Amino acid sequence: MTINEIQDEIIEEFSLLDDWMDRYQLLIDMGEGEQALPAADKTESNLIDGCQSRVWLVCDEHDGRLQFRAESDALIVKGIVSLLIRVMTDHTPDEILAADLYFIDRIGLREHLSPTRSNGLLAMVKQMRMYALAYKTKAAQ
Repeated sequence: MTINEIQDEIIEEFSLLDDWMDRYQLLIDMGEGEQALPAADKTESNLIDGCQSRVWLVCDEHDGRLQFRAESDALIVKGIVSLLIRVMTDHTPDEILAADLYFIDRIGLREHLSPTRSNGLLAMVKQMRMYALAYKTKAAQ
């Protein structure tokens, strides 16, 4: 699936829920479905700056496609990062760098997050794009 197809799927899932308490629960459920990171990956270098909660993000490259894994100590944040992983994982650095992440606004996520969580969301997206840029640069050498 393309990044846009995945985003459209997420928009569809969230559109089935009118109430934001139900949407928060969906986010929590998504986060709980993610596999925990091994302790070896919970390092300072994998910790995302700019998040109020602790969020560790790991990226690996397989056959030119990036695989993201993450964990957070906050339930809603864990759900948010799981959404980002769902959209970005298994895509090339170029696809990730070119992606317009319109689903964030379409599902109303940005407007329903506190300013600190919104900053954390931006920090997660930025870190994923930095990994994509790093792998793109490495591949060009």
